[in-house]
Amino acid sequence: GPIPDLSPLENLKALFLAGNRFSGPFPASVASLRRLRSIDLAGNRLSGALPPGIEVAFPHLTFLRLDANHFNGSLPAWNQSSLKLLNVSYNNFSGPVPVTPVMAQMGAAAFAGNPELCGEVLRRECRGSHLLFFHGPGNNGSAAPPVQSAAATGDGPQRDDISLPDSSTPRSRKLRRRAAIAVAATAAAFVAVLLLCAMIAMKRGKKRRRPSSAAYPSPKKSAAMSEVSRDNTDLGYVECVPDEETAAMMMPEEKARRLERSGCLTFCAGEGASYSLEQLMRASAEVLGRGSVGTTYKAVLDGRLVVIVKRLDAAKIGAAALEAEAFEQNMDAVGRLRHPNLVSLRAFFQAKEERLLVYDYQPNGSLYSLIHGSRSSRAKPLHWTSCLKIAEDIGQGLAYIHQASRLVHGNIKSSNVLLGSDFEACLTDNCLAFLLESSEVKDDAAYRAPENMKSNRRLTPKSDIYAFGILLLELISGKPPLQHSVLVATNLQTYVQSARDDGVDVERLSMIVDIASACVRSSPESRPTAWQVLKMIQEVKEADTAGDNDSDLTSNS
Repeated sequence: GPIPDLSPLENLKALFLAGNRFSGPFPASVASLRRLRSIDLAGNRLSGALPPGIEVAFPHLTFLRLDANHFNGSLPAWNQSSLKLLNVSYNNFSGPVPVTPVMAQMGAAAFAGNPELCGEVLRRECRGSHLLFFHGPGNNGSAAPPVQSAAATGDGPQRDDISLPDSSTPRSRKLRRRAAIAVAATAAAFVAVLLLCAMIAMKRGKKRRRPSSAAYPSPKKSAAMSEVSRDNTDLGYVECVPDEETAAMMMPEEKARRLERSGCLTFCAGEGASYSLEQLMRASAEVLGRGSVGTTYKAVLDGRLVVIVKRLDAAKIGAAALEAEAFEQNMDAVGRLRHPNLVSLRAFFQAKEERLLVYDYQPNGSLYSLIHGSRSSRAKPLHWTSCLKIAEDIGQGLAYIHQASRLVHGNIKSSNVLLGSDFEACLTDNCLAFLLESSEVKDDAAYRAPENMKSNRRLTPKSDIYAFGILLLELISGKPPLQHSVLVATNLQTYVQSARDDGVDVERLSMIVDIASACVRSSPESRPTAWQVLKMIQEVKEADTAGDNDSDLTSNS
């Protein structure tokens, strides 16, 4: 059914309704919520044209996903500088994509799957933009008007040889039929030539792209990816020649074409290939760390683009996850996650025992390093305002994972929270727990929920909530996470207050401690949802901001 009336929620900042079965038009009540910053309506059955003025309805919008619906009509000209992610792919939009600086930087993938869209952004010429088959210069795709003779207008001498024949005579009808046949034949020949040229170009491209044994040494002769150290070295090479097993994995045909174009890298969320596997393998790299699923590298492509490459350790990965089809399905699902507080998976690669994941680079390190520094014994809690902002960011990302994708993060900890260019907190290693065998999940036990401590029970959203609660305590106290048994026996209020000496309001500090306590309850059923946790954190943050404003007014008076 339709999305219910949300107009009473005038302070709503994030709306995640992806992957449901909502139908009907874009709700007018949503268009009235001017404080919205994140909107995700992807994967529903919404239809119709977008409401007029939607491009200016949300002045602070940073995130908009309308993909995989049935919207039609023309696209609005979004151009607010705050908009960082826009995806309207796989709808029925038509006409030219507006050329604005913001929409141009989104790339063609954001508009894919709309056959009737055209324009500069898509590099697809709109109908009527040139003279072809009687299309006039008016760029409207309509036929040119009949040419009138000078005799018909009364201007100049009357000459029968330049006037159009009367369409009612048999001779004129025969001439028109011949003309139509000639035009159709010309068009068919033109299309046939284009198809022939395209086939020749594709065959030549395949020959150019087919790597030789010199360019890609066999895994039997050299390691798939050489270990690298802090000094800049090559990542090495990975064999990219599809064998029978890999070729079968590449089906269906559309996916095979996509892999071939990108040099055996599969790019996620319909995005176009930004670089090839060969470029990635030749990038200068340094080791950033080794974790539960593999080794992480920072790679600089062609001296400009910086990405993170995670090479998965086959010895740590479960046999089921190594199965090509299962791995691809899981990575496709993870790759569709797009949110300002998640580190996006941009591409992945697999061949035999090799698995690579490519992520966006986050320049300001991890939350663990920010909290604990190089020596955890000297660590101090972060500034209170920073704590609230980071907690809200993590809550936003986790709520999106749970609500928009129905997935589980599975490995929340301070080292899996990275800081972006504006020091926004972003969850990384999202939803990779499926890669590990249950026996391999041994590290960071302090974040593990009690129901997963001694059993092989499947991770659930409530497992994530428990880990988030531990992370909240780590964030506001500045101390490493504790074992769950210690937490039960400890007065958390006293513990956290003793760790801070910056004069934080005791009531607001207690509110965050209460939120963390609710998250780490022994019973999974009694823990709040990610959305509830986020709302509680936002309430504390708003109360803190209001309290600071009151203090400023008092001091000024």
